[in-house]
Amino acid sequence: MAQELQENALHQNAPAREVAGAEIDTKAATKAGRAAAAARAVERDPRWQKVVARDRAADGDFVYAVRTTGVYCRPSCAARPAKPENVAFFAGPAEAEAAGFRACRRCTPNAASLAEQHAATVEKACRAIETAEAMPSLKALAGSVGMSPYHFHRVFKAVTGLTPKAYATAHRDSRAKEQLARAGSVTEAIYDAGFHSSGRFYATSNAVLGMTPTAYRAGGVDTEIRFALAQCSLGAILVAASDRGICAITLGDDPETLARELQDRFPNANLIGGDAEFEALVARVVGFVEAPQLGLDLPLDVRGTAFQQRVWQALRAIPAGETASYRDIAERIGAPTAMRAVAGACAANAIAVAIPCHRVVRNDGALSGYRWGVERKRALLEKEAQA
Repeated sequence: MAQELQENALHQNAPAREVAGAEIDTKAATKAGRAAAAARAVERDPRWQKVVARDRAADGDFVYAVRTTGVYCRPSCAARPAKPENVAFFAGPAEAEAAGFRACRRCTPNAASLAEQHAATVEKACRAIETAEAMPSLKALAGSVGMSPYHFHRVFKAVTGLTPKAYATAHRDSRAKEQLARAGSVTEAIYDAGFHSSGRFYATSNAVLGMTPTAYRAGGVDTEIRFALAQCSLGAILVAASDRGICAITLGDDPETLARELQDRFPNANLIGGDAEFEALVARVVGFVEAPQLGLDLPLDVRGTAFQQRVWQALRAIPAGETASYRDIAERIGAPTAMRAVAGACAANAIAVAIPCHRVVRNDGALSGYRWGVERKRALLEKEAQA
């Protein structure tokens, strides 16, 4: 009898149990659907790929938080990857903390990043090099910033793209240029710049100055530079060459302004108008601007620091019709964190199109500044894309 009553009760409650079970299934399906939608939204966000790749270059751009742990991290955090449906992105630590998350103890996103610490360390070392009368030893520089010589050398090169010795050499060359413009004699300028012998400076002066120190100090006196002006679809174009090769290709709206800029660079040089042979060379440059597929293989008189020349060489390796980011170039020359220095080298380039700094874009693909105007940069890239 008791068993019959129990069976009847179970039979009577069966519909209620079925309804409850259906409600549970519906709620579970809804929850799963929401989680899947949240995961898809995060996976479509470009920041998620930087988190997956643990991209150190993205540190400082944003932080991400994990709802299940209540912690926010740097993009490069080495912690176990979170499920995308549990992730939220924030502009910075303050925004994440305002939302109730706490900083990860592993990557300390609310403190200076390792890259920022290294940048500050290298900046301190650079100031020490620049203010020293003689080049400090690697051991002394490393000790002044609390690093081992090996670690310091590696960090310095990663940040600047140069070894400490190469940086000191470039700074000394720069000081030599300044002293040549001010000092009473060339010898005085050489020693004031930090060279211990005139022979060492003269051995490298042609690559640094493009002429003898005496000629440079005199504004290019006794130096012959041929030049010619022409018109192209980008406006006025000036092409100038020394006896070593093309030393300038500049673009602008006014031909006279371009000529004055060249004269300002070498006020005492012997500027010679191009003859028929030189006019043919200028025609090749103009032809390359209008039809990039023709190519342009001309000898160049490239003057710059060791780092600048490495950047310019990397630019010349970018094929027409393609672009590279500042980060790409920094990585190609072995200095992955020296993106600002790469941008500076691009800005210092005085040989347009032949050294194609117009092919360098921002990391997101957007056009950045260009010495001869962003519109000209856009026009050059469009021509190359269509070629």
